[in-house]
Amino acid sequence: MSIVHTADNPAVAAGPSKRSLAPIVVSVAAGSPADAVGVRAGDEILRVNGDVPRDIIEWQLATDEADVELDVGRGGLDLTFTVEKVPGASLGIEVSSAVFDRVRTCDNHCEFCFIYQLPKGMRRSLYLKDDDYRLSFLYGNFTTLTRFTEADLERVVTERLSPLHVSIHSTDPTIRSQMLKNPRGGMSLRWLRALLDHGIAVKGQVVVCPGVNDGAVLDDTLAGVLDRYPELDSVAVVPLGISKFNAEAAMRFHTLAEAEAVVDTVADWQDIFQATLGRRMVYAADEYYLMAQRPFPAAERYDGFPMHEDGIGMARTFELEFNGAAAEATGVRRGFFAAVDAPPNPAAYTGLHRSACASTSGGTAATAVALRPSRTAPVAILTGTLGAPVITPLVESLGRADVRVLTVVNEFFGGNTGVTGLITGEDLARVLAAEPHGHRYLLPDVCLSDDGRFLDGVAVGDLPRPVEVVPTDGIALRTALEVA
Repeated sequence: MSIVHTADNPAVAAGPSKRSLAPIVVSVAAGSPADAVGVRAGDEILRVNGDVPRDIIEWQLATDEADVELDVGRGGLDLTFTVEKVPGASLGIEVSSAVFDRVRTCDNHCEFCFIYQLPKGMRRSLYLKDDDYRLSFLYGNFTTLTRFTEADLERVVTERLSPLHVSIHSTDPTIRSQMLKNPRGGMSLRWLRALLDHGIAVKGQVVVCPGVNDGAVLDDTLAGVLDRYPELDSVAVVPLGISKFNAEAAMRFHTLAEAEAVVDTVADWQDIFQATLGRRMVYAADEYYLMAQRPFPAAERYDGFPMHEDGIGMARTFELEFNGAAAEATGVRRGFFAAVDAPPNPAAYTGLHRSACASTSGGTAATAVALRPSRTAPVAILTGTLGAPVITPLVESLGRADVRVLTVVNEFFGGNTGVTGLITGEDLARVLAAEPHGHRYLLPDVCLSDDGRFLDGVAVGDLPRPVEVVPTDGIALRTALEVA
């Protein structure tokens, strides 16, 4: 191991071309290889093995080596550390971001984009509208591929960045361009074909907008998937989300008949895909069954829940977990803003050179919150309006008068926003203020960032009643109830 000052290393003194975007060391694990040579929290990573990494993917690949040379900036000094370790072992460094250069922003102008429907005054990071294939790989964000390039394809194929998540919306070039409000939208699916040709796993998504790409257009889209992209891993059909801040007159809620039509269309195409490809391929979001007032499909019709992270089959997996029919939790997506709030370098990033699939859609670790109510106190389970009809019958099956479901209506975003992951502290505080003291209030962790804050910046400790934060799965909920 060695430390070299700038004066002894002219190459380091020159600095990278975009030094201001270099990642910062957030923490160094005690006793780790990085700790042993003297890397500290606050150090600025300038180079790894002589190269400037663009993102956490390149960082992980570079630091998997046995000997890793780190050029860092510290208090005006440039230092070099050579870290000796076992190949594939972690350096023990947590850095400040997942993308070290600049996130590739989206140049589409979709009327249904939820980012356009955010209220003013939220933290700036929430307004970032990305179309970056790296965030698609790392966090499950959906990319339209309108900014994808040959160089991107080469990197994805070479480094086996799989799976990716692609927004399809329509396979008709004209309709797709109109929906994205981008003339490149009609041709960018050629990259989807190229990704599939190179063996990259891709999960697709169709956001259905009433009167735009439902009905015959949805039929045509699924026919196009079968004809042109049969290698797709799966396709999620999801409804658009509309907040009260929506300014697009053409965007509206589904009617009951429209929701029923989508559910029926997906069921018909599942049969076609099953007969043709041997798998169902396409799945409707849980929200559609709630809107259509239809029962959720049986668990076996989800074929292992390949798009659980996108709201497909969550109700069924939660039921299986809660009833003890699943030994382990399937996991839950972190929510719409996963790439903003999730840790930049979770353990899932390891092994990228072995063609591993990295995703941070799983639930966050439960935040430790001091519990003041007695463990035998009455229990209220906090959930969104879409979660309530799923959880309520499960709780009622316990036959316990001391357990109830407490629905939190999302007045902050309004519209049809009902997913638990978008509950804000403001709405939760309003509901809890009217509830009795001394009860246990169970809060799913999916609506919190890792530092225990809601999307509106409210902290768990700011709530008018103490809450118990639990992982967002059926096993964790059942366990929390059993201790009472």
